[in-house]
Amino acid sequence: MVAGLFATEAENFDLTLLLPEPSYKDLFGFERMERVMFQQSISRVSEARATGLGFLIMAAYFAMAALSSASAGERNVVFVPMGGNNEIAVIDVDTNKVVERITGVPAVHGLAKTPDGKLLIAGSFTEVEPGATIPERPAGVSAEDHAAHHAKSASRPVAKSAVISRVTFIKVKDRSVVRRVDVPGGVHHVAASPNGFFAAVTHPNQDAVSVIDIRTFTVVATVKTGAVPNYAAFSQDGARLYISDSGDNSVSIVRTANWRVSDRVKVGEAPEHLVVRDDLGKMFVNNVGDGTVSVIDLKHLAVAKVLKGGEDPHGIDVSEGGRTLFVSAKGANKLIAIDLSSGDRRELTLAPQPYHLAVIKGQGVIYVSSVELPKLWVVDAKTLKLTGTIDVGGKGHQLVQ
Repeated sequence: MVAGLFATEAENFDLTLLLPEPSYKDLFGFERMERVMFQQSISRVSEARATGLGFLIMAAYFAMAALSSASAGERNVVFVPMGGNNEIAVIDVDTNKVVERITGVPAVHGLAKTPDGKLLIAGSFTEVEPGATIPERPAGVSAEDHAAHHAKSASRPVAKSAVISRVTFIKVKDRSVVRRVDVPGGVHHVAASPNGFFAAVTHPNQDAVSVIDIRTFTVVATVKTGAVPNYAAFSQDGARLYISDSGDNSVSIVRTANWRVSDRVKVGEAPEHLVVRDDLGKMFVNNVGDGTVSVIDLKHLAVAKVLKGGEDPHGIDVSEGGRTLFVSAKGANKLIAIDLSSGDRRELTLAPQPYHLAVIKGQGVIYVSSVELPKLWVVDAKTLKLTGTIDVGGKGHQLVQ
């Protein structure tokens, strides 16, 4: 009798109530196909009896899990924003070849990916009046070559006007544009918070950083920083946002609890790229103007050491194990590897003008772009030997794996 009652209840129970309400997670994690499969599976419950109810529910969830695993099994790739080419090149790291291009992203220099791997966040250097349409292909010099890009002189004028650019949110799974968000001024670099809730984008021409809530696609804060903010990086716990201020030789520390600058650390001349390694208790800051790298102690928020970075350093990264610092010295046409324990240095000539770089996780290699050549160099991270090149068709910027 109990079984009969349970079966009757099973026939009348709407299992679609088990589906999650539409939300950020639903939009980007619980795909439409998965929902359809789930609904098809549970529609059969009306024919089941008590003994089969649990099995069907489990089967439906296993089907969804299989679909999710299949989507997660996408090839291991690196995304390379291509500036004035208005596209993002997608590189398969197993073959070191461009396998795809994501188009429709004007003057994309800054790029980040949410920690769950589901969204790309692409900034644009193209500035327009509010309400204007951003052109598909900016005429003339690409926007990333704006004077803000290499701020060697803190005295240069900084335009602060009512212009906007648009940050594009792209779904990694199918490369579709989810949303475009207006922000005040051109965007240089982009960072995503560790919890995936926020994106920070730097505005060199506005002396500010915009914070976008990814769950609602709204700008929730515009933070005034030092002059000519360049790079952004979050702490591992998400409590701090670090900004390099190229125009006043400092790094601003923003508390994410209230999105206010709480501290500033003086570094070398014209700081640009940052690497934050909480596991090492350090942040590395390349100083373009004096060719140094400042090593900041994150506990005390003070410069603990200054390393020689080479002439006009640009790209910077740290090996996966945290033992080696890599710096691209544009002016010297060198990739430099510095042992962080001994201080020993090794150099590899890469000409002309090595630019952005990234240590590629799990591959034992470094990708390095060039200012002048439309390619990336592939360098063995252990031996510092050149192992190949990748034709990307332009100048690569903030590489994201």
